[in-house]
Amino acid sequence: MDQKLGCFFCSVRDSIRDLLPIIIVIAFFQIAILQEPIPNLGRLLIGTLLVAMGLTFFVRGLEMGLFPIGESIAYGFARKGSLLWLLLFAFALGFGTTIAEPALIAVADEAADMAAVAGVVPDQPQALARYALGLRLTVALSVGLAIVLGVIRILKGWPIHYLIIGGYIGVVAMTAFAPPEIIGVAYDSGGVTTSTVTVPLVTALGVGLASSIKGRNPMVDGFGLIAFASLTPMIFVMLYGMLL
Repeated sequence: MDQKLGCFFCSVRDSIRDLLPIIIVIAFFQIAILQEPIPNLGRLLIGTLLVAMGLTFFVRGLEMGLFPIGESIAYGFARKGSLLWLLLFAFALGFGTTIAEPALIAVADEAADMAAVAGVVPDQPQALARYALGLRLTVALSVGLAIVLGVIRILKGWPIHYLIIGGYIGVVAMTAFAPPEIIGVAYDSGGVTTSTVTVPLVTALGVGLASSIKGRNPMVDGFGLIAFASLTPMIFVMLYGMLL
């Protein structure tokens, strides 16, 4: 019990240490540049402590739950030897976690409003909702396909840099043809897809899969799925804008 409690306090200490640079930056600009006292200092300290506690529980939850389940699923599929089920699971994982991502919902709703201002879609609730839903489905589909591509890369042992370079060449090429109104949305969509649930699960899936395949190096082959998940939405969203 004492050992577990000690580990918990060590985790809290590590979380505070991780937050310390942010605290120093805010305090420096507030005191040295703005030269104003920090408002509601007591509430700010309590809030910082709560953030540190939340970060601690979040990291511990990843270590106890999401990382092990992701790796165990990867090992299970590798032992089962069913490529179809592995690829279906990879697609479902990417699609399911992305479609419900709050950051993506916010970006899609804001993009729908701006599309109405630009005259791309009618300024009507149903039209705006369809545009936002279509954008979310497009991004979720692209992430699902990206995870499938990443899993195939691990199985085949393809060098990741060739795929990433080719992907960014595709992004640049699509940027030249996509409507200007959708380019910024497409680039932002690549950043909001990697949520707090998707990242640990997908990372654990990649590492577990690479660890379970003979001849694969988890450090070389197990990582890189998140890069695909950030890259493909840019291409798909620009294509979505071109089709509309």
